[in-house]
Amino acid sequence: MTRDPAFPPLMQGHAVDAGIDPFEKACAMAALGCDAGTIVHNVGANRLAAALIMAPEVPLEQAMAMLPTCGVGFQNALGAIAPPEVAVHLEWAGGLRINGASCGRLRAMAGTTDPAAMPGWLVVGLEMPLMLTDAVPGDAPDRTALYEEGCADVDPVALLEGWARHTLVWITRWEDDGPRALHSEWRGLAHGIGEEITIDGQTGTFMGVDENFGMLLRTGGDTRLIPLSTVLETDT
Repeated sequence: MTRDPAFPPLMQGHAVDAGIDPFEKACAMAALGCDAGTIVHNVGANRLAAALIMAPEVPLEQAMAMLPTCGVGFQNALGAIAPPEVAVHLEWAGGLRINGASCGRLRAMAGTTDPAAMPGWLVVGLEMPLMLTDAVPGDAPDRTALYEEGCADVDPVALLEGWARHTLVWITRWEDDGPRALHSEWRGLAHGIGEEITIDGQTGTFMGVDENFGMLLRTGGDTRLIPLSTVLETDT
């Protein structure tokens, strides 16, 4: 039987059954006025899923920094308990990569989609496959699962607890000291900077991000800013 996770002060857990999506549940709870710091979670045999409810006090475009914050928190958490050769990288839109292959994702929804408005609430969800259950190994070389990458001894509950702790540390640093340290940490983990990518219907070179983690995409001689708020989900 999976033990109950222990979360740091300012955070509290809300477990859900396997048939309930923690992200959808968290968004519904947030819209009804749930306390910030609640982590809705489910740890199954094949998948870890969780969602953190936040109540940002800044406009949405600034608050979107919580998506990369949760990504850095995840990398720090896994890095602390996984074998040292396991590499974690973060895609700009929330995808997670382990040893170069796609392995889970972060996703976000907020109380508004207006970049200049106070969102009221923001939910960032984490999904991490523990085992591949719908593909024969080798059929999808760009997709993997945690236990396939030398992490079979990683306790998913410990990973969830670590994600909460490290994410809280980075949220506090962002609130107290501004985004500089977060930018530096995230850039060292970012996947695809300097490479050609296709996103938002456009192909170009991923040049980096602005102060709010908006993507700078260069196409020919032009550089376009794609706000991070464009990755928000609007309907669960």
